[in-house]
Amino acid sequence: MAGFVALLAACAFGVATVLQQKGTLEVPLPSDDPRFFAGLLRTPVWLLGGGLMVVGWVLQAIALDLGPLVVVQPIIMLSLVIALPFGVWLTRQRVGRREWLAAAAAVVGLAVFVAVGNPAEGTQTGSTTVWVVSTLVVVGIVAALMVVQRVRHPKVSVTAVLFGTASGVCFGFQAAATKVFVDVVGGGLSAILSSWSTYALIVSALLGFVLQQSALKTAVLAPAMASTNVANMIVSVVLGAVVFEETLSHGSGTFAVAVAGLAVAVIAVVALTRSEAPS
Repeated sequence: MAGFVALLAACAFGVATVLQQKGTLEVPLPSDDPRFFAGLLRTPVWLLGGGLMVVGWVLQAIALDLGPLVVVQPIIMLSLVIALPFGVWLTRQRVGRREWLAAAAAVVGLAVFVAVGNPAEGTQTGSTTVWVVSTLVVVGIVAALMVVQRVRHPKVSVTAVLFGTASGVCFGFQAAATKVFVDVVGGGLSAILSSWSTYALIVSALLGFVLQQSALKTAVLAPAMASTNVANMIVSVVLGAVVFEETLSHGSGTFAVAVAGLAVAVIAVVALTRSEAPS
């Protein structure tokens, strides 16, 4: 059930991202201009994408409540595959044979990972010490990526990848915080307001959102989404194993097959970062 809900979330995220990219391209301001985000709020297609993004987050939270992080987040990575045809239609993305083959490989790799890996649930919250260390590492990675981005690499796809990777790291952390948050919701408003997961969720979601819009503003959909999804998935899988102690099947050599499937999916999505900007 968790996998099916995660697939619905991936569909919502995929379509929402393309709609938001279309909105960012309609605002005639650079992403580092303070008026850029104000302009987005006056763009109907971007607001539609934002509403669909909220639907995706709700579905993601439900999926995380039903299943382990190492299952939900890799499936959500399929949002890129779902977004490709919409990108061709709405923002004139260049999607050729290489992109479609990479997308197909990502789907097959993830199917193998989920079917063979047999991921199992671990703890529900994780220890405070591990959370503190994980938070510091995530903050350090995002800060380093933004320092590199300030160099202003001349290739637009590299800028998209840097912003996209930073947003993916934030979203991966957000997914982990969401898994704790959904367990707190049942305690009522007082429990929600007193839980650290509420504030970690809000901060990581907002920061990831801002970085994602900057990535989409570069106009290259595949690199922006691919880097976001890969970083999101890797951070989620690592946090699932380290914080929540989630595991994969280790019997009859299936662990190696599951990891190979995941590696194929990651390589396929990374291959999409070479896509060119639309004319």
